[in-house]
Amino acid sequence: MDYESAKALTIVILMGLAIGMQRTLSYMAKGEQSSAGSRSFALVALLGYLSGWMDSYEKGFVLVSFCILGFLTGITYYLKVKEYGKRGITTQIAFIITYFVGLMVYLREEKAAIFISVVLIALLEIKPRLQSFEARVSRTDINATLLLLLMTFVVLPLLPDRMIGPYELFNPYKTWLMAVVISAISFIGYAAVKILGHRRGVFITGAAGGFISSTAVSVSLSRMFSENRKLIESFAGGIAIASTFMYLRVLFETAVIDSTLAVRLAPSFLAAALSGSLFVWYLYRHSGNSEDIELESDTISRNPLQLSEAVKFGLLFGVIYGAVEFVQGRYGNIGVYIVSFLSGITDVDAITLSLSELAKNGKLETFASMNGIVIASVVNSLVKLSIVFWLGGNRLGKRLALFYAVTLTLMGAGLYLGKYL
Repeated sequence: MDYESAKALTIVILMGLAIGMQRTLSYMAKGEQSSAGSRSFALVALLGYLSGWMDSYEKGFVLVSFCILGFLTGITYYLKVKEYGKRGITTQIAFIITYFVGLMVYLREEKAAIFISVVLIALLEIKPRLQSFEARVSRTDINATLLLLLMTFVVLPLLPDRMIGPYELFNPYKTWLMAVVISAISFIGYAAVKILGHRRGVFITGAAGGFISSTAVSVSLSRMFSENRKLIESFAGGIAIASTFMYLRVLFETAVIDSTLAVRLAPSFLAAALSGSLFVWYLYRHSGNSEDIELESDTISRNPLQLSEAVKFGLLFGVIYGAVEFVQGRYGNIGVYIVSFLSGITDVDAITLSLSELAKNGKLETFASMNGIVIASVVNSLVKLSIVFWLGGNRLGKRLALFYAVTLTLMGAGLYLGKYL
């Protein structure tokens, strides 16, 4: 036997053993007996390899051996249903895939066979997590997923990619594209909450909510603190970590549209995010037990991908995009900064995507876009701080004032560093 054949057989047996071991350990964890273990899967993988080898001498051998394997697999499934009353076919399907893994190795597709084996083991291993996720999925979630697909692959291609309307300031394609981008980001954050679970504690709540809306976190936790003025470090930390994730979200949104602009903004927003993380860690270390605190507001836990919200954001982006281009052409960068300031009062995502798109197309200087995004982020942060003072009181507000003073100062310092990148 030559070296290549020995290596191929080793790969076949190891892949079969690995898949079979996962099946065995899975059954052992449930206190059940597996109908097929590591040796069985290794033998099935070896059967696939040998079938390919024999087929080179006798055409049709692969089909015969696969039919025999299918017959034996069917018998094991019948006995499992009859003896234990279980109808799942996961192990039987894994059996058949393992056969093809062995066949692929014979056909000199070792890398693909190894990749498929790893994917198979991963899919088999995440079954409990998938079941937990499926238990949390509602019809609303399914409709939201379909909506995102509809927005992306049906509506978007139909829209014209040109400026229309008065003064030619409105681009339907780019407007809807930005609605898709922000909706997708929000939906990913929402799905992460669903998968990880709505665990107790304001720090977990703040981190999860920060993917979707740091303003919603600020409102919710400030109201909760006003009703129960204990564990101030925990509430301050929950709001701070949500704002920290907002800094990262803005940088990510910029990178989606214009990677060059994102690189130049990175010192500002990474410095703010890093200092914010250190501040949150300090508050966490000095916080009491907050495990009995849950976020009661549905502002964060609701699915953010609703058609009304997508249309609202699309129109907001279109207005801001047109306003920025209009004032920039007539009043220069000062006009852009005014629009950024006003936009930051209500939302930072729309202005971020608008300025990124204009910078990418060369319609706005990169440094002006950087300034505008930072201005909007600063204004939005100050609005959230005002909300905390208003709803949570001076004690909570002073904690967050220190957080924003540190993070926004470093953001400003990073802005000048990014100008030279």
